Amino acid sequence: MITKKNFILGIILGIFLIGIVSGVGEVSYCCEKTTSGAWCQNAPEENCDKEYRKVPASCEATSYCKLGCCYDSQEGTCMENTPEIVCNSEGGVWEDNAECDIPQCELGCCLIGDQAAFVTQTRCKRLSALYGLETNFRTDITNEISCIASAMSDVKGACVYEEDYAKTCQFLTKKECSELSVGNETEFHEGFLCSSETLGTNCGPSKKTTCVEGRDEVYFVDTCGNLANIYDASKINSKEYWTNVYEKAESCNPSSSNADSVSCGNCDYYLGSTCKNYKSAGKKATYGDNICKDLSCKYDGKTHQHGETWCANSNGIDKSLPGSRHFRLVCYNGEVSVEPCADFRQETCIESEINGFKTAACRVNMWQDCVAQDNKKDCENIDRRDCKWIGDRCVPLYAPGFNFWETEGDAEELCSLANKECIIKYEKKLTGSKKCVENCHCENENAWKDSMNNFCISIGDCGEKTNYLGFQGYN
Repeated sequence: MITKKNFILGIILGIFLIGIVSGVGEVSYCCEKTTSGAWCQNAPEENCDKEYRKVPASCEATSYCKLGCCYDSQEGTCMENTPEIVCNSEGGVWEDNAECDIPQCELGCCLIGDQAAFVTQTRCKRLSALYGLETNFRTDITNEISCIASAMSDVKGACVYEEDYAKTCQFLTKKECSELSVGNETEFHEGFLCSSETLGTNCGPSKKTTCVEGRDEVYFVDTCGNLANIYDASKINSKEYWTNVYEKAESCNPSSSNADSVSCGNCDYYLGSTCKNYKSAGKKATYGDNICKDLSCKYDGKTHQHGETWCANSNGIDKSLPGSRHFRLVCYNGEVSVEPCADFRQETCIESEINGFKTAACRVNMWQDCVAQDNKKDCENIDRRDCKWIGDRCVPLYAPGFNFWETEGDAEELCSLANKECIIKYEKKLTGSKKCVENCHCENENAWKDSMNNFCISIGDCGEKTNYLGFQGYN
Protein backbone atom coordinates (compact mmCIF):
# COMPACT_ATOMS: atom_id res chain seq x y z
CA MET A 1 0.00 0.00 0.00
CA ILE A 2 1.41 3.41 -1.01
CA THR A 3 0.67 6.10 1.50
CA LYS A 4 0.71 9.80 0.77
CA LYS A 5 3.90 10.16 2.81
CA ASN A 6 5.69 7.42 0.84
CA PHE A 7 4.54 8.90 -2.44
CA ILE A 8 5.98 12.33 -1.59
CA LEU A 9 9.26 10.73 -0.48
CA GLY A 10 9.40 8.88 -3.78
CA ILE A 11 9.03 12.10 -5.74
CA ILE A 12 11.85 13.77 -3.75
CA LEU A 13 14.19 10.80 -4.25
CA GLY A 14 13.32 10.71 -7.92
CA ILE A 15 14.19 14.37 -8.36
CA PHE A 16 17.45 13.87 -6.44
CA LEU A 17 18.45 10.91 -8.62
CA ILE A 18 17.62 12.82 -11.79
CA GLY A 19 19.85 15.64 -10.59
CA ILE A 20 22.72 13.18 -10.05
CA VAL A 21 22.36 11.58 -13.48
CA SER A 22 22.17 14.94 -15.24
CA GLY A 23 25.43 16.09 -13.58
CA VAL A 24 27.52 13.03 -14.48
CA GLY A 25 28.31 14.21 -18.00
CA GLU A 26 30.50 17.19 -16.97
CA VAL A 27 33.32 16.96 -14.39
CA SER A 28 34.45 20.19 -12.72
CA TYR A 29 38.17 20.64 -11.96
CA CYS A 30 39.89 22.90 -9.47
CA CYS A 31 42.31 24.88 -11.63
CA GLU A 32 45.22 26.37 -9.71
CA LYS A 33 45.26 28.89 -12.55
CA THR A 34 42.90 29.13 -15.54
CA THR A 35 43.86 29.94 -19.11
CA SER A 36 42.28 33.36 -18.59
CA GLY A 37 44.62 34.07 -15.65
CA ALA A 38 42.22 33.54 -12.72
CA TRP A 39 43.51 31.73 -9.63
CA CYS A 40 41.81 28.82 -7.86
CA GLN A 41 38.66 28.50 -9.94
CA ASN A 42 36.32 25.53 -10.50
CA ALA A 43 36.06 25.05 -14.26
CA PRO A 44 36.06 22.39 -17.02
CA GLU A 45 39.45 20.71 -17.48
CA GLU A 46 40.16 22.44 -20.79
CA ASN A 47 40.01 25.83 -19.04
CA CYS A 48 42.89 24.93 -16.69
CA ASP A 49 46.38 26.28 -17.44
CA LYS A 50 48.53 23.26 -18.28
CA GLU A 51 51.52 24.68 -16.40
CA TYR A 52 49.66 24.56 -13.08
CA ARG A 53 47.96 21.95 -10.94
CA LYS A 54 44.43 20.65 -11.39
CA VAL A 55 42.30 17.95 -9.76
CA PRO A 56 38.71 16.80 -10.40
CA ALA A 57 37.40 18.24 -7.13
CA SER A 58 36.14 21.50 -5.70
CA CYS A 59 38.82 24.05 -4.80
CA GLU A 60 37.66 24.00 -1.17
CA ALA A 61 38.89 20.39 -0.96
CA THR A 62 42.41 21.03 -2.33
CA SER A 63 45.55 21.92 -0.41
CA TYR A 64 46.98 24.34 -2.97
CA CYS A 65 43.81 26.45 -3.06
CA LYS A 66 43.11 26.35 0.66
CA LEU A 67 41.53 29.59 1.82
CA GLY A 68 43.13 31.74 4.47
CA CYS A 69 43.76 35.33 5.51
CA CYS A 70 45.91 37.64 3.38
CA TYR A 71 47.44 40.52 5.35
CA ASP A 72 49.13 43.53 3.74
CA SER A 73 51.70 44.63 6.31
CA GLN A 74 52.28 47.99 4.60
CA GLU A 75 48.67 49.10 4.07
CA GLY A 76 47.24 47.26 7.11
CA THR A 77 44.43 45.62 5.13
CA CYS A 78 43.11 42.07 5.52
CA MET A 79 41.36 39.90 2.93
CA GLU A 80 39.36 36.92 4.14
CA ASN A 81 39.00 33.63 2.23
CA THR A 82 42.05 34.19 0.03
CA PRO A 83 44.10 31.33 -1.52
CA GLU A 84 47.74 31.32 -0.43
CA ILE A 85 49.10 31.53 -3.98
CA VAL A 86 46.98 34.62 -4.71
CA CYS A 87 48.15 36.29 -1.50
CA ASN A 88 51.82 35.57 -2.23
CA SER A 89 51.53 36.84 -5.79
CA GLU A 90 50.26 40.18 -4.46
CA GLY A 91 53.05 40.47 -1.88
CA GLY A 92 50.83 39.77 1.13
CA VAL A 93 51.39 37.59 4.20
CA TRP A 94 49.16 34.48 4.27
CA GLU A 95 47.81 32.94 7.47
CA ASP A 96 45.89 29.68 7.79
CA ASN A 97 42.80 31.43 9.13
CA ALA A 98 40.08 32.05 6.55
CA GLU A 99 38.14 34.51 8.77
CA CYS A 100 41.25 36.64 9.52
CA ASP A 101 40.88 36.04 13.25
CA ILE A 102 44.50 37.09 13.88
CA PRO A 103 45.99 39.93 15.98
CA GLN A 104 47.11 41.91 12.90
CA CYS A 105 43.51 42.10 11.65
CA GLU A 106 41.84 43.22 14.88
CA LEU A 107 39.72 46.28 14.17
CA GLY A 108 39.35 49.48 16.13
CA CYS A 109 38.19 53.04 15.64
CA CYS A 110 40.61 55.35 13.81
CA LEU A 111 39.85 59.04 14.40
CA ILE A 112 41.23 61.34 11.70
CA GLY A 113 40.33 64.96 12.25
CA ASP A 114 36.51 65.04 12.25
CA GLN A 115 36.30 61.74 10.36
CA ALA A 116 36.46 58.11 11.52
CA ALA A 117 37.12 54.67 10.05
CA PHE A 118 36.78 51.16 11.55
CA VAL A 119 40.13 49.66 10.49
CA THR A 120 43.26 47.88 11.77
CA GLN A 121 45.87 49.77 13.78
CA THR A 122 48.40 49.55 10.93
CA ARG A 123 45.82 50.97 8.51
CA CYS A 124 45.08 53.77 10.97
CA LYS A 125 48.76 54.71 11.10
CA ARG A 126 48.88 54.69 7.29
CA LEU A 127 45.80 56.96 6.97
CA SER A 128 47.07 59.33 9.66
CA ALA A 129 50.43 59.61 7.88
CA LEU A 130 48.71 60.44 4.60
CA TYR A 131 46.95 63.40 6.23
CA GLY A 132 49.94 64.39 8.37
CA LEU A 133 47.98 63.88 11.62
CA GLU A 134 48.76 62.06 14.85
CA THR A 135 47.43 58.51 15.12
CA ASN A 136 44.32 58.24 17.33
CA PHE A 137 43.36 54.54 17.46
CA ARG A 138 40.73 53.43 19.98
CA THR A 139 40.35 49.74 20.83
CA ASP A 140 37.48 50.36 23.24
CA ILE A 141 35.11 51.04 20.31
CA THR A 142 34.26 47.60 18.90
CA ASN A 143 31.85 48.22 16.02
CA GLU A 144 31.68 50.47 12.96
CA ILE A 145 28.41 52.21 13.88
CA SER A 146 29.76 53.36 17.24
CA CYS A 147 33.02 54.40 15.57
CA ILE A 148 31.34 56.66 13.03
CA ALA A 149 29.01 58.08 15.68
CA SER A 150 31.97 58.99 17.91
CA ALA A 151 33.48 61.14 15.16
CA MET A 152 30.35 63.00 14.21
CA SER A 153 31.02 66.53 15.34
CA ASP A 154 28.24 68.67 16.65
CA VAL A 155 26.15 70.44 14.03
CA LYS A 156 27.62 73.69 12.80
CA GLY A 157 26.02 77.00 12.06
CA ALA A 158 26.08 80.75 12.61
CA CYS A 159 26.60 81.84 16.21
CA VAL A 160 25.25 85.41 16.37
CA TYR A 161 25.93 87.83 19.24
CA GLU A 162 26.60 91.50 19.97
CA GLU A 163 30.09 92.86 20.51
CA ASP A 164 31.11 96.51 20.81
CA TYR A 165 27.55 97.53 19.97
CA ALA A 166 27.70 95.62 16.69
CA LYS A 167 25.89 92.45 15.68
CA THR A 168 28.58 89.98 14.67
CA CYS A 169 28.97 86.25 14.10
CA GLN A 170 31.25 83.20 14.35
CA PHE A 171 30.82 79.92 12.44
CA LEU A 172 30.85 77.36 15.28
CA THR A 173 29.29 74.16 16.55
CA LYS A 174 26.17 74.44 18.65
CA LYS A 175 28.16 73.40 21.73
CA GLU A 176 30.89 75.94 21.07
CA CYS A 177 28.29 78.65 20.58
CA SER A 178 26.61 77.88 23.94
CA GLU A 179 29.99 78.04 25.70
CA LEU A 180 31.01 81.32 24.06
CA SER A 181 31.56 83.95 26.73
CA VAL A 182 30.85 87.38 25.24
CA GLY A 183 28.80 88.94 28.01
CA ASN A 184 25.56 88.70 26.03
CA GLU A 185 23.30 85.90 24.90
CA THR A 186 24.11 84.08 21.68
CA GLU A 187 21.78 82.88 18.96
CA PHE A 188 22.62 79.70 17.07
CA HIS A 189 21.35 79.21 13.51
CA GLU A 190 22.00 75.64 12.41
CA GLY A 191 23.11 75.20 8.77
CA PHE A 192 23.52 78.95 8.18
CA LEU A 193 26.69 80.84 7.27
CA CYS A 194 27.65 84.05 9.02
CA SER A 195 27.49 85.83 5.64
CA SER A 196 23.74 85.24 5.36
CA GLU A 197 21.88 88.52 4.74
CA THR A 198 18.90 87.30 6.78
CA LEU A 199 21.00 87.30 9.96
CA GLY A 200 21.86 91.00 9.63
CA THR A 201 25.42 90.68 10.94
CA ASN A 202 28.48 92.69 9.97
CA CYS A 203 29.88 89.60 8.12
CA GLY A 204 29.50 89.37 4.37
CA PRO A 205 30.82 87.62 1.23
CA SER A 206 34.42 88.13 0.07
CA LYS A 207 36.76 86.97 -2.69
CA LYS A 208 39.26 85.44 -0.26
CA THR A 209 39.93 81.72 0.15
CA THR A 210 41.88 79.56 2.60
CA CYS A 211 43.18 76.04 3.24
CA VAL A 212 42.11 74.21 6.41
CA GLU A 213 44.41 71.81 8.27
CA GLY A 214 43.15 68.24 8.03
CA ARG A 215 40.90 68.98 5.03
CA ASP A 216 41.52 68.71 1.31
CA GLU A 217 39.34 71.50 -0.04
CA VAL A 218 39.73 75.21 -0.75
CA TYR A 219 37.19 77.29 1.23
CA PHE A 220 35.74 80.76 0.85
CA VAL A 221 36.07 83.01 3.92
CA ASP A 222 33.70 85.85 4.77
CA THR A 223 34.68 89.41 5.72
CA CYS A 224 34.89 88.37 9.40
CA GLY A 225 37.32 85.56 8.59
CA ASN A 226 34.80 82.73 9.10
CA LEU A 227 34.81 79.67 6.89
CA ALA A 228 32.12 79.58 4.23
CA ASN A 229 31.45 76.98 1.53
CA ILE A 230 33.92 75.26 -0.80
CA TYR A 231 35.38 77.69 -3.34
CA ASP A 232 33.33 77.87 -6.54
CA ALA A 233 34.05 80.84 -8.81
CA SER A 234 30.62 80.63 -10.42
CA LYS A 235 28.96 81.20 -7.01
CA ILE A 236 30.92 84.31 -6.04
CA ASN A 237 27.75 86.44 -6.27
CA SER A 238 25.22 83.77 -5.30
CA LYS A 239 23.21 84.86 -2.23
CA GLU A 240 22.08 81.28 -1.69
CA TYR A 241 25.68 79.96 -1.67
CA TRP A 242 26.66 82.58 0.91
CA THR A 243 23.61 81.80 3.08
CA ASN A 244 23.37 78.03 3.59
CA VAL A 245 25.98 75.37 4.31
CA TYR A 246 26.66 73.09 1.33
CA GLU A 247 28.22 69.65 1.81
CA LYS A 248 31.16 68.43 -0.27
CA ALA A 249 28.90 66.23 -2.42
CA GLU A 250 26.72 69.29 -3.18
CA SER A 251 29.67 71.41 -4.28
CA CYS A 252 31.29 71.76 -7.71
CA ASN A 253 32.54 68.60 -9.49
CA PRO A 254 32.34 66.28 -6.44
CA SER A 255 33.57 63.18 -8.32
CA SER A 256 36.73 64.85 -9.70
CA SER A 257 40.08 65.78 -8.17
CA ASN A 258 39.72 69.27 -9.71
CA ALA A 259 43.51 69.42 -9.87
CA ASP A 260 44.73 72.79 -11.20
CA SER A 261 41.15 74.03 -11.63
CA VAL A 262 41.00 77.84 -11.46
CA SER A 263 37.27 77.81 -10.72
CA CYS A 264 36.58 74.87 -8.37
CA GLY A 265 38.21 74.16 -5.01
CA ASN A 266 36.57 70.79 -4.31
CA CYS A 267 39.91 68.99 -3.97
CA ASP A 268 40.17 65.28 -3.11
CA TYR A 269 43.39 63.83 -1.73
CA TYR A 270 42.53 60.27 -2.73
CA LEU A 271 41.84 61.41 -6.28
CA GLY A 272 45.17 63.25 -6.42
CA SER A 273 44.77 66.86 -5.25
CA THR A 274 44.81 69.00 -2.10
CA CYS A 275 44.53 72.66 -1.16
CA LYS A 276 47.77 74.63 -1.59
CA ASN A 277 48.82 78.23 -2.07
CA TYR A 278 49.04 79.05 -5.76
CA LYS A 279 52.76 79.88 -5.43
CA SER A 280 53.57 76.23 -4.65
CA ALA A 281 50.99 74.91 -7.10
CA GLY A 282 52.19 77.06 -10.01
CA LYS A 283 48.74 78.18 -11.10
CA LYS A 284 46.46 80.93 -9.73
CA ALA A 285 42.72 80.57 -9.18
CA THR A 286 40.19 83.07 -10.51
CA TYR A 287 39.59 84.29 -6.94
CA GLY A 288 41.79 83.92 -3.88
CA ASP A 289 45.33 82.66 -3.40
CA ASN A 290 44.64 78.91 -3.15
CA ILE A 291 44.03 76.12 -5.62
CA CYS A 292 43.70 72.32 -5.81
CA LYS A 293 47.31 71.30 -6.36
CA ASP A 294 47.88 68.32 -8.66
CA LEU A 295 49.66 65.59 -6.65
CA SER A 296 50.50 63.41 -9.66
CA CYS A 297 54.13 63.00 -10.78
CA LYS A 298 55.90 63.46 -14.09
CA TYR A 299 58.63 60.84 -14.52
CA ASP A 300 60.51 59.63 -17.59
CA GLY A 301 57.96 61.25 -19.89
CA LYS A 302 54.97 59.63 -18.16
CA THR A 303 52.39 60.81 -15.63
CA HIS A 304 51.87 58.73 -12.48
CA GLN A 305 48.99 59.16 -10.04
CA HIS A 306 49.50 60.19 -6.43
CA GLY A 307 50.12 57.03 -4.38
CA GLU A 308 51.20 54.92 -7.36
CA THR A 309 54.27 52.68 -7.09
CA TRP A 310 56.02 51.03 -10.01
CA CYS A 311 59.22 49.19 -10.93
CA ALA A 312 62.12 51.14 -12.43
CA ASN A 313 63.55 50.17 -15.81
CA SER A 314 67.17 50.27 -14.61
CA ASN A 315 70.04 49.43 -16.96
CA GLY A 316 70.62 45.73 -17.52
CA ILE A 317 68.01 44.51 -15.03
CA ASP A 318 66.12 42.62 -17.73
CA LYS A 319 69.31 40.62 -18.44
CA SER A 320 70.47 40.46 -14.79
CA LEU A 321 73.81 42.06 -15.66
CA PRO A 322 76.47 42.51 -12.96
CA GLY A 323 75.85 45.71 -11.03
CA SER A 324 72.18 45.95 -12.01
CA ARG A 325 69.58 46.30 -9.27
CA HIS A 326 65.80 46.36 -8.92
CA PHE A 327 64.20 49.63 -7.77
CA ARG A 328 60.71 50.61 -6.66
CA LEU A 329 59.50 54.15 -7.44
CA VAL A 330 56.85 55.99 -5.41
CA CYS A 331 54.74 59.00 -6.43
CA TYR A 332 53.76 60.95 -3.29
CA ASN A 333 52.51 64.54 -3.13
CA GLY A 334 53.87 65.31 -6.59
CA GLU A 335 57.37 63.99 -5.84
CA VAL A 336 58.98 60.72 -7.01
CA SER A 337 61.14 58.84 -4.50
CA VAL A 338 63.37 55.86 -5.27
CA GLU A 339 63.40 52.80 -3.02
CA PRO A 340 66.09 50.21 -3.85
CA CYS A 341 65.37 46.50 -3.48
CA ALA A 342 68.06 44.34 -1.83
CA ASP A 343 71.47 44.47 -3.52
CA PHE A 344 72.93 41.65 -5.66
CA ARG A 345 69.39 41.10 -7.02
CA GLN A 346 68.46 39.19 -3.86
CA GLU A 347 65.10 40.94 -4.22
CA THR A 348 63.12 41.60 -7.37
CA CYS A 349 60.51 44.24 -8.06
CA ILE A 350 57.05 42.96 -9.01
CA GLU A 351 54.31 45.18 -10.38
CA SER A 352 50.56 44.87 -10.86
CA GLU A 353 47.95 47.21 -12.30
CA ILE A 354 44.24 47.59 -11.49
CA ASN A 355 42.13 50.04 -13.48
CA GLY A 356 45.24 51.90 -14.59
CA PHE A 357 46.65 52.28 -11.04
CA LYS A 358 50.05 50.62 -10.56
CA THR A 359 51.30 48.96 -7.38
CA ALA A 360 54.81 47.55 -6.96
CA ALA A 361 56.75 45.79 -4.22
CA CYS A 362 60.18 44.29 -3.59
CA ARG A 363 60.05 40.54 -2.93
CA VAL A 364 62.69 37.92 -2.16
CA ASN A 365 64.37 36.33 -5.20
CA MET A 366 64.03 32.55 -4.56
CA TRP A 367 66.84 31.33 -6.86
CA GLN A 368 68.94 29.26 -4.47
CA ASP A 369 67.89 25.69 -5.41
CA CYS A 370 67.18 26.17 -9.14
CA VAL A 371 70.22 24.19 -10.40
CA ALA A 372 69.24 21.24 -8.18
CA GLN A 373 65.96 20.67 -10.07
CA ASP A 374 66.03 17.97 -12.74
CA ASN A 375 62.59 18.44 -14.33
CA LYS A 376 60.60 21.34 -15.73
CA LYS A 377 57.61 20.96 -13.40
CA ASP A 378 59.63 21.28 -10.20
CA CYS A 379 61.82 23.93 -11.79
CA GLU A 380 58.92 26.25 -12.61
CA ASN A 381 56.98 25.74 -9.36
CA ILE A 382 56.45 29.43 -8.54
CA ASP A 383 55.28 28.63 -5.01
CA ARG A 384 58.75 27.37 -4.08
CA ARG A 385 61.26 29.06 -6.36
CA ASP A 386 61.89 31.66 -9.09
CA CYS A 387 63.37 29.53 -11.88
CA LYS A 388 63.03 28.84 -15.60
CA TRP A 389 63.71 25.75 -17.71
CA ILE A 390 66.18 26.24 -20.57
CA GLY A 391 66.94 23.24 -22.76
CA ASP A 392 67.52 20.52 -20.18
CA ARG A 393 68.61 22.72 -17.29
CA CYS A 394 66.92 24.71 -14.52
CA VAL A 395 68.35 28.21 -13.97
CA PRO A 396 67.27 31.28 -11.95
CA LEU A 397 64.56 33.41 -13.51
CA TYR A 398 66.47 36.44 -12.22
CA ALA A 399 70.18 35.61 -12.04
CA PRO A 400 71.57 36.80 -8.68
CA GLY A 401 74.71 38.86 -8.18
CA PHE A 402 77.81 37.78 -6.26
CA ASN A 403 80.66 39.55 -4.48
CA PHE A 404 82.99 37.98 -7.06
CA TRP A 405 85.80 40.46 -6.33
CA GLU A 406 86.26 39.11 -2.79
CA THR A 407 88.44 36.02 -2.34
CA GLU A 408 86.43 34.88 0.68
CA GLY A 409 83.09 35.26 -1.03
CA ASP A 410 80.72 32.60 -2.35
CA ALA A 411 81.13 33.45 -6.02
CA GLU A 412 83.70 30.76 -6.84
CA GLU A 413 81.70 28.00 -5.17
CA LEU A 414 78.41 29.05 -6.75
CA CYS A 415 79.82 29.56 -10.23
CA SER A 416 81.58 26.17 -10.07
CA LEU A 417 78.13 24.57 -10.26
CA ALA A 418 78.25 25.36 -13.98
CA ASN A 419 81.69 23.81 -14.54
CA LYS A 420 81.57 20.88 -16.93
CA GLU A 421 83.99 18.80 -18.98
CA CYS A 422 83.14 17.23 -22.29
CA ILE A 423 85.44 14.31 -23.14
CA ILE A 424 85.06 13.13 -26.72
CA LYS A 425 85.71 9.45 -27.41
CA TYR A 426 86.81 8.15 -30.82
CA GLU A 427 87.02 4.67 -32.27
CA LYS A 428 90.13 4.02 -34.36
CA LYS A 429 89.68 1.79 -37.38
CA LEU A 430 92.23 -0.57 -38.96
CA THR A 431 92.54 1.83 -41.87
CA GLY A 432 93.90 4.46 -39.48
CA SER A 433 90.83 6.69 -39.59
CA LYS A 434 88.84 7.46 -36.48
CA LYS A 435 85.13 7.82 -35.75
CA CYS A 436 83.45 9.75 -32.89
CA VAL A 437 81.41 7.44 -30.66
CA GLU A 438 80.68 9.57 -27.53
CA ASN A 439 79.95 13.29 -26.83
CA CYS A 440 80.19 14.03 -30.55
CA HIS A 441 78.24 17.27 -30.06
CA CYS A 442 81.35 18.71 -28.39
CA GLU A 443 83.39 18.44 -31.60
CA ASN A 444 82.09 21.89 -32.49
CA GLU A 445 84.07 23.57 -29.73
CA ASN A 446 82.72 27.08 -30.19
CA ALA A 447 79.07 25.95 -30.20
CA TRP A 448 79.59 23.84 -27.06
CA LYS A 449 81.48 26.68 -25.37
CA ASP A 450 78.68 29.18 -26.15
CA SER A 451 76.06 26.75 -24.85
CA MET A 452 77.91 26.24 -21.58
CA ASN A 453 78.58 29.97 -21.17
CA ASN A 454 74.86 30.71 -21.58
CA PHE A 455 74.20 28.26 -18.74
CA CYS A 456 77.02 29.80 -16.71
CA ILE A 457 75.79 33.40 -16.99
CA SER A 458 72.23 32.26 -16.22
CA ILE A 459 73.07 31.19 -12.67
CA GLY A 460 74.63 34.49 -11.62
CA ASP A 461 77.54 36.84 -12.21
CA CYS A 462 79.58 34.03 -13.78
CA GLY A 463 81.08 33.33 -17.19
CA GLU A 464 81.76 35.87 -19.91
CA LYS A 465 79.52 38.89 -19.24
CA THR A 466 79.38 42.64 -19.65
CA ASN A 467 78.25 44.70 -16.67
CA TYR A 468 75.25 47.06 -16.61
CA LEU A 469 77.49 49.89 -17.87
CA GLY A 470 78.53 47.86 -20.91
CA PHE A 471 82.09 47.00 -19.81
CA GLN A 472 83.34 43.50 -20.65
CA GLY A 473 84.44 41.24 -17.78
CA TYR A 474 87.92 39.71 -17.53
CA ASN A 475 89.63 36.54 -16.26
